[in-house]
Amino acid sequence: MGVMADIELVRGDITEQEVDVVVNAANSSLLGGGGVDGAIHRKGGPEILAECRKLRAGHHGKGLKTGQAVATTAGRLPARWVVHAVGPVWSQAEDRSSLLADCHRNSLAVAAELGAATIAFPAISTGVYRWPVEDAARIAIAAVNDSDTSRFSIIRFVLFDQRAYDAFHNALP
Repeated sequence: MGVMADIELVRGDITEQEVDVVVNAANSSLLGGGGVDGAIHRKGGPEILAECRKLRAGHHGKGLKTGQAVATTAGRLPARWVVHAVGPVWSQAEDRSSLLADCHRNSLAVAAELGAATIAFPAISTGVYRWPVEDAARIAIAAVNDSDTSRFSIIRFVLFDQRAYDAFHNALP
């Protein structure tokens, strides 16, 4: 069990968060997509995509595996870095909750390596990947609480709508 961090919940736009690290709910290609991923790439500008392309040209030639995380510049965002985490697509037939938890744990680990003290997460996998938001909230909060978060002063979940906010609020211990 990690050191319990204070978890903040806000309704809002992840691209407007003034934090060290904004977590992107990326797809495995790292080359942009819809939802949060598209918004971060649009608002962050071409610098983010350029670094993602470099990652694809090097160590991450086949893309990033589900549950893994990697950092790039934040470009024009008010954050310092973007940590791209690939969330799992929800499946009724297969329990992928450990992969969703890995997204959060690995994002925290990458952020810690960068020296970040503040981090903002979206509700990973709850958009086009169709993860039920109440379940995603429970997994995300548990993963953060089970991690060593002692180096972070702020761990924030930035939730797009009231339903997601309520789900995360209800998942807090």
